[in-house]
Amino acid sequence: MKTEELKQHAAHIRENIVRMVANANSGHPGGSLSAADILTVLYFEVMDINEDNVKGIDRDRFVLSKGHASPLLYATLFEKGLLKEDLNTFRKINSKLQGHPNMNYVDGVDMSTGSLGQGISAAVGMALANKVDGNDHRVYTLLGDGECEEGEVWEAAMAAAHYRLNNLCAIVDFNSLQIDGNIRDVMNPTPIDEKFKAFGWNVINIKGHDYEDIRFAFDEAKKEKEKPTMILAHTIKGKGVSFMENNAAWHGSAPNAEQCAQAVKELEGEGNE
Repeated sequence: MKTEELKQHAAHIRENIVRMVANANSGHPGGSLSAADILTVLYFEVMDINEDNVKGIDRDRFVLSKGHASPLLYATLFEKGLLKEDLNTFRKINSKLQGHPNMNYVDGVDMSTGSLGQGISAAVGMALANKVDGNDHRVYTLLGDGECEEGEVWEAAMAAAHYRLNNLCAIVDFNSLQIDGNIRDVMNPTPIDEKFKAFGWNVINIKGHDYEDIRFAFDEAKKEKEKPTMILAHTIKGKGVSFMENNAAWHGSAPNAEQCAQAVKELEGEGNE
């Protein structure tokens, strides 16, 4: 797929993220916007997932370990044509589109997540199960940088290296901000890349909004034969919306109608560049 097409998909995903959170008056836009380029490449170029196999097990899997970024996952599945639910029902009573993704309700959601650290742990189990079953499909998981303050992340990292899960690829959305501010001020988990290396992972540092960098990293992850791969993606919190970028206040705050309109206008312009 041409890079310009990917950028258009990413812009549509970001627009829907903003609309969903604004309509619900609740949600997490900042860390959803920061990882939109990564999931765009993952779903439109890398992963084996489509309308024909989405309900089966013979395909690649994705676990949103930072489950609070559910608007990102829903918007991506919708853009891919895998999600048929009305995005305007996000976080509404009786909606399948809960604030944290639930695998029991939405096709394409491969794990119910929200408690940080549990997503990557489930992804490790999936990758190990594929090894045991002789299933060649890969498992991908997206973590937040603040999530790496959780001890369970490192238990999972240790297990993944021990079992040589080269079919597992984790991406850390390294935007440097969490709900309480800069990750280095809250509970400094850096250097995240060196820690994963010490745990026995193949580590790749990239610019998380550069499509060639993202493609390169996923290609390199597939070439690795002995280790799980962690891609440290350097991103911008709130990417694409001027007043949200690099602003921790937008980690879990919803824009009002006026702010939503401004954000969508900016994103529409980005998609047409």
